[in-house]
Amino acid sequence: MQLHPVPAFSDNYIWLLADDAGHALVVDPGDAAPVEQALAERGLTLTAILVTHHHPDHVGGIQSLLARHPVPVYGPADESIPGRTHSVRDGDRLRLDAPAIEFEVMHVPGHTLGHIVFFAADHEPPLLFCGDTLFAAGCGRLFEGTAAQMLASLDRLSALPDETLVCCAHEYTLSNLAFAQAVTPEDEAVLQRVAEMTAIREAGQPTLPVVLADERRSNPFLRVDEAPLQAAVNAHAGATLPSRTDVFGALRSWKDTF
Repeated sequence: MQLHPVPAFSDNYIWLLADDAGHALVVDPGDAAPVEQALAERGLTLTAILVTHHHPDHVGGIQSLLARHPVPVYGPADESIPGRTHSVRDGDRLRLDAPAIEFEVMHVPGHTLGHIVFFAADHEPPLLFCGDTLFAAGCGRLFEGTAAQMLASLDRLSALPDETLVCCAHEYTLSNLAFAQAVTPEDEAVLQRVAEMTAIREAGQPTLPVVLADERRSNPFLRVDEAPLQAAVNAHAGATLPSRTDVFGALRSWKDTF
């Protein structure tokens, strides 16, 4: 399998997963043009479209792609997805023949209420197409869901295998790490990732995908149970917050205005 982040708009990535026979699926095609270009450059045939949520920068290219490639579209059952042919829900198993891969569908409300992710446990390494729920060093804004929902969703994703490749949909890594460094300035894991990711971006390369184990060490939104982070959030809030959900909510609010 070949995994390609296809740049779109100013900071989106559309994910392309292809097999050696030239069959490819695409995840969250907000714009058709870069997908068509990537398919043509690599000599690939589009066989399926996967969608995590309804925002325009994730679905805007579907109809144009379908006009040239009449393929199935798999998307969340509880959201309006243009061109969707298959509604999928939490716990569904999605088996594709070309490329040959199986995904578990997980419902992860927070960014939107119907947001889903696609997790391929049997791929080597495991793959997670997570849309705008989990980012490198960050998480999505709470446009529709609550802090409790997003925290539960992130807890669920954080429990996946260490080696899972996290394929999120935006190049937010450096800005997210700047916030992580502001929250815990002396954290060695954060400082190390700032250096690594800065070098990658200076070389003109995408920082994605990232490895889940690295996220657990340096993503503040996966570390709400750690005392140094709790102390920082309490200090910023000017109060001792009573629960991990309150800590998470205050952390997300802090990031919103950072």
